[in-house]
Amino acid sequence: MIFSEPVPTAAPRTGSLASWCSSALLTTRITVYNCEPDEAALFRELALRHGVVPAITEEPVSEATADLAAGSRCISVGHKTQITNATLRALSQAGVQYISTRSIGYNHLDVDYAESIGLQIENAPYSPDGVADYTLMLMLMLLRQAKSIIRRTDVHDYRLNEARGKELRDLTVGVVGTGRIGAAVMERLQGFGCQVLAYDNHPATSADYVPLDELLQLSDLVTLHTPLTAETHHLLNAQRIERMKPGAFVVNTGRGALLDTEAMVPALENGRLGGAALDVLEGEEGIFYADCRDQPLDSKALVRLQELPNVIISPHTAYYTDRALTDTVENSLANCLRFERRKQQWI
Repeated sequence: MIFSEPVPTAAPRTGSLASWCSSALLTTRITVYNCEPDEAALFRELALRHGVVPAITEEPVSEATADLAAGSRCISVGHKTQITNATLRALSQAGVQYISTRSIGYNHLDVDYAESIGLQIENAPYSPDGVADYTLMLMLMLLRQAKSIIRRTDVHDYRLNEARGKELRDLTVGVVGTGRIGAAVMERLQGFGCQVLAYDNHPATSADYVPLDELLQLSDLVTLHTPLTAETHHLLNAQRIERMKPGAFVVNTGRGALLDTEAMVPALENGRLGGAALDVLEGEEGIFYADCRDQPLDSKALVRLQELPNVIISPHTAYYTDRALTDTVENSLANCLRFERRKQQWI
């Protein structure tokens, strides 16, 4: 289902997005794919306020739905659906020239191929605070064995765990990737008094940077915040897991394929790793964001991980806050308006 909103007659309010508007943009049409109800409400409010005609659909972008973008040079897409090259070609043939993805990462589409057929791709950044807060929550849950405690109290077993928890101030935490989210995590860790080590190919903070192997050998807990690229795929593979401090913990709120799941599972089973908290997982597509209560899971790795008492799984939800949603929608619109402004300057 798709529908368009009329252009508003009221003058747009001032604000960060309003600065991109001009009278020439009052007929800008943006097609928004895979739009959830809460996203749709914000797109309507912000788009109409700033003189944009939104065409909103719950359908994911695909070859079959590319024609819904007819009349839109700009579209907005979500991160939950893999966008094939065939879909990119169909969008280009429908007249699309610009894609704003409502995500920080690009691993759900081939950016190089898109650019080769004349499509410009841009992400829609949001506040790093939500993911950083969630990362710290997962760390604390791991260190205090929250999964075991909650499961036992749910069945009215109120005895203390046999093993005591750990305190962050007594540990060394290794932060892999020090972009906006990694930097926000390090800022929060300072308040806990722990030693923080960092690794990044392009250091951009005043952190204590060390080589990756050294970070793995010294860290009691490693948290992953680097983008997923060909170079970072399986960044933590079997060899690097073996180099980690015995009993170390892993937290991943970045991308699932940063971790080699097949190598991680036996390391968790035999105690080589002390535990893992994973908000993202290899093969999560088609499972996360779906109700799978009445069907068997295709992922044997996910089933096994959820059985382990020292593993916490959440369904790619670290980003899911009110603030992040507002940032994403506003920046998606701002991206499209900047593109339209440039196009009009070229004409």
